[in-house]
Amino acid sequence: MILVTGGAGFLGSHVVDALLDDGEQVRVLDVLLPAAHRERPDYLDPRAEWLERDVRDDDAVVRAVQGVSAVCHQAAMVGLGVDLDDITEYAGINDLGTAVLLRAMARAPVPLVLASSMVVYGEGRYRCAEHGIVRPGPRAPEQLDAGQFEPPCPQCGRALAAEAVPEDAPLDPRNVYAATKVAQEHLCAAYARETGAPVTALRYHNVYGPRMPRDTPYAGVASIFRSALEAGRVPRVFEDGNQTRDFVHVRDVARANVAALRSGTPGAFNVASGTPRSVGEMARTLAGGEVEVTGEWRAGDVRHVFASPARATSELGFSAVEDFAAGMGEFREAKLRA
Repeated sequence: MILVTGGAGFLGSHVVDALLDDGEQVRVLDVLLPAAHRERPDYLDPRAEWLERDVRDDDAVVRAVQGVSAVCHQAAMVGLGVDLDDITEYAGINDLGTAVLLRAMARAPVPLVLASSMVVYGEGRYRCAEHGIVRPGPRAPEQLDAGQFEPPCPQCGRALAAEAVPEDAPLDPRNVYAATKVAQEHLCAAYARETGAPVTALRYHNVYGPRMPRDTPYAGVASIFRSALEAGRVPRVFEDGNQTRDFVHVRDVARANVAALRSGTPGAFNVASGTPRSVGEMARTLAGGEVEVTGEWRAGDVRHVFASPARATSELGFSAVEDFAAGMGEFREAKLRA
């Protein structure tokens, strides 16, 4: 029996399906948080055992972990949110919830796969022609207002070249959500050290695909663009549209979880397609045409962050297989979750 927390969500439900299709018995713990679910999803697989409870509920979590052989921890509040009024909710669900789960697991330790995120890196990896690998600081509002979106070298001010981020890159969270994901990784590492149970942290990059929620302050960019299309509007792309990400299909993310459980290999792994694309390109591919590039910016956003998936390939045996254009076409037609 494998426990999947957050198994009713966008990512978690695909993990549940992949595990069931792989022949595993699955138990799900999910509170159906109103910020993520306006109604009970119709895609919940009846083959799984469902516990509709909060990951912060000690009694529910103790019950949920009984008799399980591994845990996939997908439960989290995601996205940039609205403002700092969200900070207690993020910390409560993501970090307190993780602590409650780990305390229950410590009584009979089992392997853990943690849903982490590329946001733990902050800005991506940059190389200066003169100074080599450098870490630019947060972009200044006055620079962004002037349309200067590329972070300069912090030492000489010259232009930088973005590179794929490896797992040993420094962690540099730039917003509340990112800070909670770093804290989750550290809490889970403490569990691993204390119990000897393996912990695999999967750092998801920009995930898209069926079952994404409609546009909310907690939605990802793909969901926001898809919601605009459904409302008859063209996607509005911030900055100049040339910011780069790695867009990975949700079915590939589910496969990565199955691979991590099979291998039991501890450590942190990028879960990515390995092909960086601009946000503008993603929006145009999803829309099947032109989009609106606004020049607007959001505090906490980063310019370039894309990954090297080489470690996941070599150590977990995972490589993304979904085609980008086909996946975006499927997503364009997929029903958005209420």
